[in-house]
Amino acid sequence: MPLLQLRGTGLGAVEAVLFDKDGTLSISEPQLLTLAQARVLLCLEGVEAERRTALRPLLERAYGLRSSGICPAGITAVASREHNLIATATALVQVGLGWPEALALSEQVFAEADQADARRHMAAGVTSATTAGLLPWLQRLRAAGVVCAVISNDDMAGIEQFLASHGLAPYFQALWSAEHRPRKPDPAAVHGLCTQLGVEAGRCALIGDANSDLRMAVAAGIPHPLALGYTAAWSTPPPLAEPHPLVHHWDELSLA
Repeated sequence: MPLLQLRGTGLGAVEAVLFDKDGTLSISEPQLLTLAQARVLLCLEGVEAERRTALRPLLERAYGLRSSGICPAGITAVASREHNLIATATALVQVGLGWPEALALSEQVFAEADQADARRHMAAGVTSATTAGLLPWLQRLRAAGVVCAVISNDDMAGIEQFLASHGLAPYFQALWSAEHRPRKPDPAAVHGLCTQLGVEAGRCALIGDANSDLRMAVAAGIPHPLALGYTAAWSTPPPLAEPHPLVHHWDELSLA
């Protein structure tokens, strides 16, 4: 098996590399920022005027909205669509809506924001940009016989659209989405993906931009040095736990 190296230091032998999508394969912050802002505005439009002053900061904190962008450890960046929807409904309850009404409004807001997001991407003709140096790294992995997979809380359509729009689909042999069960960060999600690939977790590396990714990897049996944090996709680097190895550019990784 090839030896995965980071800045010349050997981390371990690998048969497969599992990649998170948003914030690792893709520079998703601009898209997520636009989506979160749209959800806030639609929620405000959906409630009475007297509730809006209290609701806006609740939603902005819940989504991780900052003046500088999106918090890379917040729910917009890390959590599934379902978890974001529940957080939205919870904020609406805090300003006086009943739970059925809050949940119904959240579902309506998310559907409208998703439609607007889809129209923007259709007009642009492409999804989020790839992180710098990704394609050459994927090419090196394929040349060495290392298989690759995506493990993400995006849905299958979102993953497939991203890969197809950048010509990356041929480099990935399996996908694990929010529609799979269990979904990440359950360690069993890693086991399910490894089963699809036909490899053992102990012979995989996992690369992600969230502490939940790294904890999941280690709990699933991936060796600690092969649970790597990726830092370069956000305007503010994500607060990743040490001593996990941190990757700042794909060129820092090599195979021996």
